[in-house]
Amino acid sequence: MSEPATLLVADDDPGLRESLERTLTREGYRVLLASDGNAALERLRGGGIDLVLTDLKMPGLTGIEVLRAAKAIAPDVDVILLTAFGTVEEAVRAMKDGAYDFLTKPFQRPQVLKLIRQALERRELIQQNRALQQRLDDLLQQGAVVGASPAFRRMMTLVEQVAASSATVLVQGESGTGKELVARAIHERSARRPGPFVAVNCAALPETLLESELFGYEKGAFTGAVGRKEGRFELADGGTLFLDEVADLSPVTQPKILRVLQEGEFERLGGTKTLRVDVRIVAATNQDLVQMVRDKRFREDLFYRLNVITITVPPLRERREDIRVLAQHFLRVYAAKNNRTLEGFTDDAVRRLEAYAWPGNVRELENVIERGVVLARGSLMDVADLPEEIAGATPLPEGVLTVRIGTPLAEVEQRLLDETLRVTKGNKTLTAKLLGIDPRTVSRKLERQDELDEGGGAAS
Repeated sequence: MSEPATLLVADDDPGLRESLERTLTREGYRVLLASDGNAALERLRGGGIDLVLTDLKMPGLTGIEVLRAAKAIAPDVDVILLTAFGTVEEAVRAMKDGAYDFLTKPFQRPQVLKLIRQALERRELIQQNRALQQRLDDLLQQGAVVGASPAFRRMMTLVEQVAASSATVLVQGESGTGKELVARAIHERSARRPGPFVAVNCAALPETLLESELFGYEKGAFTGAVGRKEGRFELADGGTLFLDEVADLSPVTQPKILRVLQEGEFERLGGTKTLRVDVRIVAATNQDLVQMVRDKRFREDLFYRLNVITITVPPLRERREDIRVLAQHFLRVYAAKNNRTLEGFTDDAVRRLEAYAWPGNVRELENVIERGVVLARGSLMDVADLPEEIAGATPLPEGVLTVRIGTPLAEVEQRLLDETLRVTKGNKTLTAKLLGIDPRTVSRKLERQDELDEGGGAAS
């Protein structure tokens, strides 16, 4: 059970102080009292305060001075000002100095309790978002791409295993799932890390230009070839070449790629000298290469050369546990780029993000968060800052888990355990009771998951 919030009430009116103390204590809060501004700051310096309620007009230090000093002593502690009708304008100005809100005397009990609850919920959200950001920073420092769902933990375990080899890898997944990030993760974890990582989008260039990009050319090879140019295979020597959208390779280019895979050699366009390279190829596609082979649109021998090891990147809708951590990552990136101060998301905004289907996957989420950072009006991104199609998404009820037919049973069990632990805030005993299993079983499953995660990391 979490500790009750500690509230500091500063007012020179003993009757008001005692009335607030009785009301707030009955609601389960721990209440500290101060009769003037100096006493309030002394209490605040002692730490452990979650929220300050201070009178605007007091002898000695005023409420405004208490507010400014409080922000210097404990920047994370919100301040609510208590004001008489005649000082409302001053209280509004104080909100520009960082006050959370103000209450006009005489105030009603429900009004006080509602404002306190809102302020404390905001504080808890900010703390949760900061803790999430710290975990995210830890992941990024470990060289991990972003995510923590069971499906992605398994995928990253495979990435670790694959990286240690020299095998060619085929990364499959829908558009926008982050296939290039997975390819980079393989390179960064491999012995080729000191070498270059070179990416080519096979769908972005026409056939003739793609060949010259891949293999380079000699002076005079074609009109405009005024000098020799090294191709991507040469530039990637000793490192990794990432062939994105490999299904779009033309029938003319496919056998040339196959030759490099088989023999490690090629010639520049217009050249006669055979060049040898030491390159690992990681290819990616969002198409069904098996069907393309059946339809004679992709060479079978090239497919088998590329498909030594296959890694499938699941779509975002199948790893909803990753949505919040990815959103937090993008929020931090774009807040810095746009010089905005944003702490995170409201719970309602997170629920809408998690309820949306994300047909554009991680790329769409990134675009939505970038837009939200620009439009956000508060320190937490809210539903109003999201596009209409996402803001209107029906949030899943608390504790409801969606599972796609065909999901492995082991993954369903792990997701159910993870979600139950989230709802119970990590309480293993309560989790075991809700799931109808022994608490020792919960501990064993978590220990086993930790063992599987060692060296695995997370990804996007």
